[in-house]
Amino acid sequence: MRNAHLVLEDGAVFTAVAVGAPGIAAGEACFTTSMAGYEESVTDPSYIAQVLVFSYPLIGNYAIDESRLEADTVQCEAVVMRRARPHFGKWLAEHGVVAIEEVDTRRLVRHIRDAGAPLRCALGEADVDTLLARALAEPPIDGRPLARHIGVDEPVFMGSGPRVALIDLGCKRSIPKRLAMAGVEVVVVPGDWSADAIMELKPSAVLVGNGPGDPAALTGAIATTRELLGRTPVFGICLGHQLLGLALGLETYKLPFGHRGANHPVKDIDRGRVLVTVQNHGYAVRAEGTDVRVTHVSLNDGTVEGIAGDGFASVQFHPEAAPGPLDALPFFDTIAERCRSAKI
Repeated sequence: MRNAHLVLEDGAVFTAVAVGAPGIAAGEACFTTSMAGYEESVTDPSYIAQVLVFSYPLIGNYAIDESRLEADTVQCEAVVMRRARPHFGKWLAEHGVVAIEEVDTRRLVRHIRDAGAPLRCALGEADVDTLLARALAEPPIDGRPLARHIGVDEPVFMGSGPRVALIDLGCKRSIPKRLAMAGVEVVVVPGDWSADAIMELKPSAVLVGNGPGDPAALTGAIATTRELLGRTPVFGICLGHQLLGLALGLETYKLPFGHRGANHPVKDIDRGRVLVTVQNHGYAVRAEGTDVRVTHVSLNDGTVEGIAGDGFASVQFHPEAAPGPLDALPFFDTIAERCRSAKI
């Protein structure tokens, strides 16, 4: 048994057993309520700079399916579980990821939820004082462009049909796959491409994808999105939704503990129905008092989950459903239909 600890920046201590790679890891503590899809969760680039806590008590109930990974390797800084199946802990260790189990995750999730502010943390096979110092040394995510290299270096083509340029700021692999399945050609382009470079591809639409970090810190991507508006239809998912909001002059703000899981209810205002959605974000768009039309709202806390207007539309949730549910998949059909009707 490898004794370990998890220490939050407010001094809270949780005893644990190490099951992943040796060493110390640190990041912003966050939790997901997903009961499955653990391989998709830990490889989602949106978890960069975060320590992922699984609220479900047993993780690794089925084997790792490499075809379901959302990136080449694990993206979160570390993993915290109540109990892990041996093969999952071994897989995390092989990827060099610090991971612990035998944590009272029920108490931990309640502590994160009730803190009212994001909490930095550190974990590993070290004493409490060392881990607390490491947690306090971790820079906050707010205002920090995440320096780790993510995304493609060169355009990647997928599918056939009208062309959609997908701006890769840490996009999950399943997003271009689902978009291609809707009947379009997807060109995944680097996140630092200019609007002019993107338009040289002659896309029928542009989709700004998901990714990690504070959207307000991505000034280049905001400017690019703003320059694309009016030149081609612009869509957004998760971080892309937030960047579109900022490009339109809206504000973003940090949520107390974020939305992460596969069971978040969202009201589709236009259709008068409720979608059960996959979510993974720590920031939200504020649209009150503006002329931007809100199309979706969270039924958990009333936050904005979708906006639309002349030539643009975006959603805060993940319609690619990796992991499920599949309620929001028609968003990709909306993009494809708009492309097929576009005049090039």
